[in-house]
Amino acid sequence: MRRLLLILPAVLGWLAITWFAGIRSGLLLLLGLGFGAALSGARFGFTTGWRNLITQRDPWGMVGQMVLVALCALLAFPLLHNFQDEIVGAVAPITWSLVIGALVFGFSMQLADGCGSGTMYKAGASSPTSWAALPGFITGSFLGASHLSAWTHLGGPLEFIDGASSKQPTDLIEIFGIQSALLITLGLCVAVAVISIAVSAREHRTKAQQLPSIAPRWLWGAIAIAVLYALHLIVAGQPWGVVYGLGLWGAKAFSALGLDLSADAFWGIAPHADRLIEPVLWDVTSVTNIGLLYGALIADRWHQPKSVATPWPSASQLVIGVLAGLAMGYSSRLAFGCNVGAYLGGIASASLHGWVWFAFAFIGSIFGVRARIRANIV
Repeated sequence: MRRLLLILPAVLGWLAITWFAGIRSGLLLLLGLGFGAALSGARFGFTTGWRNLITQRDPWGMVGQMVLVALCALLAFPLLHNFQDEIVGAVAPITWSLVIGALVFGFSMQLADGCGSGTMYKAGASSPTSWAALPGFITGSFLGASHLSAWTHLGGPLEFIDGASSKQPTDLIEIFGIQSALLITLGLCVAVAVISIAVSAREHRTKAQQLPSIAPRWLWGAIAIAVLYALHLIVAGQPWGVVYGLGLWGAKAFSALGLDLSADAFWGIAPHADRLIEPVLWDVTSVTNIGLLYGALIADRWHQPKSVATPWPSASQLVIGVLAGLAMGYSSRLAFGCNVGAYLGGIASASLHGWVWFAFAFIGSIFGVRARIRANIV
């Protein structure tokens, strides 16, 4: 009966969304439910995986992420190459806004104990800190989108290399062809995984400890998310994303409160202005986000109710969560997405900016972990 009560709202929501918004939106809700269930069920955390590598020299979270990225690239590259008129990738230029945004995002996500997808699935699994961070993320994403044009006008680091334009994405498939682009991507994934394992193994040998084996959840979680990612690419015609939907929720909220966004540099122009008027269920990212939240709840409650109450965070931790969420939302817009839209989606779209995002977000996370320890966040 308890499981039936968990599933019933999802079924009714799917029927309602399919009826009012169409079959495509209904399928996207189901995919969102799958993303939430996979992330929560496997505890597949980008933030935790990086923190475990930094603090405990546990490489398996990073290895699991590289398996996920490699699988998504294997599935997505042929689709992007063969169906260019129907499917678009998450490609973006390498700008200073990307570098700064990724650094700030990596720092902030360690304080919030969740990135874009992590905040969503942990909120669905009833994490108080994530629920504190989520409104901040929504507000920050709304504001960051409004300011994005000003940030991108700063240019980018590639301008110093042969006067390359910072406004043009670097698409590996266009430059090298699909086979070479795939080999480069897979090679980089293997390199990151091997380096992570080697560094961790050396640290464990120094301490006369044995490197633990990889937890199966990192592997089956990567496989499940990769399959859902490919299905989302086919159904939506674009990669899985999180940030845009949250920013749209913020824009709708501020608009409802009387804020005039008609002259806004982002929300006042098409197609974003149209989405402010349309029902939220018409937006691809919003529908998957809604499904993700509830899918995480289902996975968290499926086997049994919460038997041990999660310690309630202190007031200072909740304040830090709100501020970190605000910083994550804002910086993710500058960086053209979060761990899902920029990191996973960018690399799986053969866009070089995804690797740049990964590098600078990881550097930011190193400092974020130190700040987390100083703030005594458990």
